[in-house]
Amino acid sequence: MNQLEQFKDIETFIFDVDGVLTNSQVLVTEEGQLLRSMSIRDGYALKTAVRQGFNVAVITGGRSEGVRLRLEGLGIKDIYTGISDKLSAYEDYIDKYGLDERKILYMGDDLPDLPVMRRVWVPTCPTDAQPELFEVATYISPLKGGAGCARDVIEKVLRLNQEWPEV
Repeated sequence: MNQLEQFKDIETFIFDVDGVLTNSQVLVTEEGQLLRSMSIRDGYALKTAVRQGFNVAVITGGRSEGVRLRLEGLGIKDIYTGISDKLSAYEDYIDKYGLDERKILYMGDDLPDLPVMRRVWVPTCPTDAQPELFEVATYISPLKGGAGCARDVIEKVLRLNQEWPEV
């Protein structure tokens, strides 16, 4: 099977936040707030996937209310925050909806993502992920975390299924 063929059957996208939907940097204000930057283009792709009926979830170790509000604003309903054991959250999510692991794409960037990446059909990561993930990922986006890597995989899947908006 070539690399693009595995994208064709995807029905579910699951993403980490820090290092995937953000650039893995956190700005700390004098008040102790942690500020993150997210790509508008990734947001457009996430919203498009939701509108097209794909399952979209986020599993993150972070607990940012701002991130949660942003993701909810994009239409994402399944947002798991403050998760130290991502595999348990993943199993809860697939059990909740009866999802087929052979139709799931997961994108992570660091060691806590490896257990889930080893379970899904299409494990992916951004180009600036930790090197250990390159050994597990079947697709490495040429884009960095927070700089369009989520859009890269979503757009590939939607285009293969003729579900990406045409201009």
